[in-house]
Amino acid sequence: MAEAERIIGTPDTPGDDGERTTAADGGPDASGTGGQDPARRRPGRGRRIAVLFAVAAFAYAVDLVSKLLVVAKLEHHAPIRVVGDWLELHAIRNPGAAFGFGAAFTIIFTLIAAAVILVIIRLARKLYSFPWAIALGLLLGGALGNLTDRIFRAPGIFEGEVVDFIAPRGFAVFNLADSAIVCGGILIVLLSFRGLDPDGTVHRD
Repeated sequence: MAEAERIIGTPDTPGDDGERTTAADGGPDASGTGGQDPARRRPGRGRRIAVLFAVAAFAYAVDLVSKLLVVAKLEHHAPIRVVGDWLELHAIRNPGAAFGFGAAFTIIFTLIAAAVILVIIRLARKLYSFPWAIALGLLLGGALGNLTDRIFRAPGIFEGEVVDFIAPRGFAVFNLADSAIVCGGILIVLLSFRGLDPDGTVHRD
């Protein structure tokens, strides 16, 4: 009987069934992390952050290239009709916010764009949701696109005018960065209505 007890092990013996149960319940030996918060050990954050910055880089690059082409080929030229009278490409310089609002507050909108970028980067540290990664990536890429204009275009640093060129009939002229920001914002609203948080948790009111 004593021999059998030594083979099976008692609850106080290291490596026995009692210790394995504690590890399965999330104890310090569950993953070798010394009892850290399980949320910090959740896999997938790195991939979500990669998606966020990939989407942001794509949105930024497309916006930047489109503006370079517009300035080189379309600015100071007659508008180009794309869909009859319903959609034109018409290059303008916009000192205000998206869609031409608030032209007198260029510096304020520049600071807001910079603040949005910092908030998104900080939020990325606890990002575990793929849809949120796409939404934040669109916001980040769009904000960077317009902020680049604010910094590097005339009339001066932080007062630069944004290049807009998409002109639907009866609507304000805008650019691809504005489109990315709006699409990201709409996606965030939809995710919030569904109760999905950036950390991947789902809550129901």
